[in-house]
Amino acid sequence: MSEARLEYNGEQGRRIVRIAKENFTIGRRSGNDLQLEFTDVSRDHAEIVILEGRYILRDKASRFGTFVNGQRCEERTLEHLDRLSFGAAEPEVIFFREEAVHSGGAAGIAVSDLRQISSLLEALRGVGSSRVLEDVLALVLDTSIDLAGAERGFIMLANAEGSLEFKLARARGRQTLDGGVFKISRKIPDGVFFTGQAQIIKDMFEGDWADAHGATVAMGIRNVLCTPLRLVRYSEEASEGSDERRIGVLYLDSRDRGALDSEVTRTALEALAREAAVAIENTRLYREALDKVRLEQELKIAADMQQSLLPARRRCGKHYEIAGAMVPCLAIGGDFFDYFEMPDGRLGIVLCDVSGKGAPAALLTALIQGVFRGGAEDSKGSASSIARVNSVLAHREVKERYATSFYCTLGPDGSFAYCNAGHCPPILVRADGSEIRLDKGGMPVGMFGPARYEQDEFQLSHGDTLLIFSDGLSEAENTQSEEFGEDQLAVEFQAVRQLDPGAILEALTAKVKSFAGTHPQMDDMTGVVVRYLPKS
Repeated sequence: MSEARLEYNGEQGRRIVRIAKENFTIGRRSGNDLQLEFTDVSRDHAEIVILEGRYILRDKASRFGTFVNGQRCEERTLEHLDRLSFGAAEPEVIFFREEAVHSGGAAGIAVSDLRQISSLLEALRGVGSSRVLEDVLALVLDTSIDLAGAERGFIMLANAEGSLEFKLARARGRQTLDGGVFKISRKIPDGVFFTGQAQIIKDMFEGDWADAHGATVAMGIRNVLCTPLRLVRYSEEASEGSDERRIGVLYLDSRDRGALDSEVTRTALEALAREAAVAIENTRLYREALDKVRLEQELKIAADMQQSLLPARRRCGKHYEIAGAMVPCLAIGGDFFDYFEMPDGRLGIVLCDVSGKGAPAALLTALIQGVFRGGAEDSKGSASSIARVNSVLAHREVKERYATSFYCTLGPDGSFAYCNAGHCPPILVRADGSEIRLDKGGMPVGMFGPARYEQDEFQLSHGDTLLIFSDGLSEAENTQSEEFGEDQLAVEFQAVRQLDPGAILEALTAKVKSFAGTHPQMDDMTGVVVRYLPKS
């Protein structure tokens, strides 16, 4: 008669219990053949009865029920790899029937019909979207080793370049092996992956195999089975057929000659490999989805932190009204603006546009903002502040990163000084409607260590209004790839210059967005509007 066993991982590790009697009892009581010391397990919970070569599981009026493959049952004929559970107790118990794997008789027919691995395939489909990749690989390998009677096995998966990478190796008894244990030739897995054809070697000592695979033979390995892991997707259109993609290989070996060479084993492993490929791919997609969610959460936190570093959107002082806003192109931006009052009563205003987008640009904006804030009080002027930022970036060797910047100061008496470091020339509209473009300064900061910057100084009058902006506003494009342009921005600025600074900024931003229409935003849009309004 065939041999059967129950196997599970308990608190004391992996346990194997042979079913060696015709009435095998299961329960919490110490006299049972399989004792499960869990509160959900009844004292005499269930039994396995051997009847005419069949192994029949019967519930013995247990309080919390007996389950096979997740379904509650009173009586059930067990099949190889059925998953048994008793109440809500853990761990799950697996039923193994040796004849199902090693025999070609009636049990072999059951294997070829895949009935004996149906529970496994259901499990694989389930874990494909809920477990990490390593758990799925371990499940596939452990089942494959048990199913084939192999001694060990490994899985290799294709990377983005299409080359196989070693992922996990296991041995009998659910043991994880180091990659170095598999000192075999890569010819077999690489060949199987390239051709898509499974390969079975009955005896490595015969023919030319020993010469071609010396490392494998040196370890005493005689029998090898390697099968591709392939995904097959069928098109809804019958004429288009199916699309096959290989994602890796499943490799098994044994030191026994011909141990893996049976039709039953090949049939079962081919079915297993198909389902394993789906489970592995689903797990990969699930992990990518989790990584995407995690990244989105981190970007949201970064975006909130970046916005918190900006000053209040609107502010009124003793001699000014000011408003600023940044609309990032991505979750986090490469622009920033700031305004701050200095001990002598002057208002410092800066707007900066770092090359590039995303996290690297955002980190550099935080650095530059800190340098401006930290050195403003000690600065001898706007040009000196810009030069200091340039020196800091040059000494830190921030490669291939630079920033256009505009920095100015406005005193209570209307004294105004500015330096433009390669930035879009801000537009100053006098109270009488005359217009000035502020372009004196030098090159963007961070491009070269030694750089000279100039500043310009003049007096503002009551009602003079200044617009500082990034090229995300002036270079916004519409669906015909036409730019909004600095001149048009100046026209729109003139049209709304009588409004308060916050309303001016909102009106200009709305005009730019209306012009762009459905064309996607390609750059951060940042603007600051300040008006000189000395209190009498």
